[in-house]
Amino acid sequence: MALPANQQLRIWSIAIVVFLVVMWFLGDVILPFVLGGAVAYLLDPIADWLQKRGLSRIAATILISVCAVLVFAIVNLALVPTLVRQANALIETFPRLAENLQAWLATHVPSLMDQDSTIRQSLQSLGEMLKERGAALVETVLSSAVSVLNILLLVVIVPVVAFYLLLDWDRMVARIDDLLPRDHAPTIRKLASDIDRTLASFIRGQGVVMMILGAYYAIALMLAGLQFGLVIGAIGGLLTFIPYVGALVGGALAIGLALFQFWGEWLHIAIVAGIFFSGQFIEGNILTPKLVGDSVGLHPVWLLLALSAFGSLFGFVGMLVAVPVAAALGVLARFAVDQYKQGRLYKGYDTQDDAGRD
Repeated sequence: MALPANQQLRIWSIAIVVFLVVMWFLGDVILPFVLGGAVAYLLDPIADWLQKRGLSRIAATILISVCAVLVFAIVNLALVPTLVRQANALIETFPRLAENLQAWLATHVPSLMDQDSTIRQSLQSLGEMLKERGAALVETVLSSAVSVLNILLLVVIVPVVAFYLLLDWDRMVARIDDLLPRDHAPTIRKLASDIDRTLASFIRGQGVVMMILGAYYAIALMLAGLQFGLVIGAIGGLLTFIPYVGALVGGALAIGLALFQFWGEWLHIAIVAGIFFSGQFIEGNILTPKLVGDSVGLHPVWLLLALSAFGSLFGFVGMLVAVPVAAALGVLARFAVDQYKQGRLYKGYDTQDDAGRD
């Protein structure tokens, strides 16, 4: 005999509260395990594909791990130093950009550039402020990243956790399935399948979109001759994860720098603007429909709210789990709405009930 609904609700509510409290207190302690689990989840379809081609699970896991280590090493050796160098150079360039803007205003709108003008005083302090704050920001980000994601975590813990989780992924799923309450197992399996499909559509698909757009922006901007094209392309690609933000930030940076670098050469400025407009067209009409699909059901406002709320509550770990949790909650919310529309609270008394009362 199944437990009464109110008792089941009480038990599951306690379990959810305990989970949230554990997340709150552990914080960054569970960060390597969250990262390792995310890596294993993302790579599991590749391992399954290799198994279907005849490899054993351990051979597929070893092959994926070796390839991942090689890609990580190549990216760090080839791209990271250039990105850091261009980011520092971009920060150092801010004062010169402010001076160029001041000179342009003095030439075209001299009335605004009087010695005692508020705009002139603001522009004089803007460059140095951006330089000082930008350098402090980079230093803070790097020092925080080193303190949170130290060498031991990156080089040892995360790869080891990801390796063992990837190796045992199918067995872990089977064990969890075996522990499901029998009365609710079919419903939980269906919800888990919907959540997995949503996560696969969004995270895996959006990750590919980010890499393609970042590479496209970086290569195209460098070929167009724009300074700091690599770092701007990387920013635009990474921020694509947040709807509309990547295009706005990356486009504003690229076009703003193009105006200073190519002032008067309107063809170059139009090329830089065209790169971002074409990137957005490709993303909206080709990449996102093909790789992400329409079944995700995550509104941009919902994503922004999830990132803000989880980041505020759980810090860096919260930022990592915000999108997966938002996707899962979206699936559960849709399921709850469907159940509500099938229930008495929504439908009211039907005709048979009315006839029975008569």
